[in-house]
Amino acid sequence: MTGRTDSSMTRLMFLAAAVFLLFAPASASQGDKEPVYRDCVKQCVRTNCTGARLRGFQSAQPPYMALTGWTCRDDCRYQCMWTTVGLYQAEGYSVPQFHGKWPFARFLCFEEPASALASLLNGLACLLMLLRYRSAVPRQSPMYHTITAFSLVSLNAWFWSTVFHTRDTYLTEKMDYFCASAVILYSIYLCCVRTLGLRRPAISSMVGVLLILAFTSHVSYLTFVSFDYGYNMAANATIGMINLFWWLCWCWLNRRILPYWWKCGMVVLLLHGLALLELLDFPPLFWVLDAHAVWHLSTVPVHFLFYSFLIDDSLHLLNTEKPGVKLD
Repeated sequence: MTGRTDSSMTRLMFLAAAVFLLFAPASASQGDKEPVYRDCVKQCVRTNCTGARLRGFQSAQPPYMALTGWTCRDDCRYQCMWTTVGLYQAEGYSVPQFHGKWPFARFLCFEEPASALASLLNGLACLLMLLRYRSAVPRQSPMYHTITAFSLVSLNAWFWSTVFHTRDTYLTEKMDYFCASAVILYSIYLCCVRTLGLRRPAISSMVGVLLILAFTSHVSYLTFVSFDYGYNMAANATIGMINLFWWLCWCWLNRRILPYWWKCGMVVLLLHGLALLELLDFPPLFWVLDAHAVWHLSTVPVHFLFYSFLIDDSLHLLNTEKPGVKLD
């Protein structure tokens, strides 16, 4: 019963994201508002992106660039971005952002190489530990299906994070944001099932419905009202804090019963502490490594500790799931 409920919740979250996925205009930044940048792009497009010049660009373009959707106009923006950065530095001004992000040195088709690599590593770590979990924990464990569903939601989010940092488009940006929100909300559901739902399934079912409604409302607002980055961050931070305190309370109450409780506490503290790296927001070192990439890289080892806790806890629940034995 739990497995079917978790699977339905996962499909509904994905469906909600797909239904509400529409394009929204990108926000402007200091760099792309500069007349020198805009004039450079107009001139480049007029000169290189029509007629024989365009056909020459397309014939010389590497296949991996074409497959990831790089156009002549995109290449003009990239070249003019660096022209503008050079002028800023020559005049002694700080490096500006363009279209809501720092300038990054492109590697092959990767717009943000370090962040794309970090997202890929997180996804691989999640996949590796999911396989280890499934091999170590029997399907009869009460949390097996919920944890498997959570892992699939996480893998989907890391996939879109990798795609977004490889190629930033309206579609990939929204999928990155919406799938990240799905992970945060599903983590609340995971916490609810573990702390309350095993003894009171009706509570976790009600919370699951509320979380689906919250996700749908969140995506609807960002899609139809305003793609507000500040609101999105505040909403995710609020849900994250609820998740943090909920898990920490559970860890404290079970510290004398479960010898592995510290793994859970350490994971939630690390995840929320490492998220503070986002506040640094500095221009990328060597035009590759920014605060966002550092944050993603720092979370890779956390997957191993998290799944170590999940394996210990799932085996504990399996061993104590007997008539008359209380589930912690």
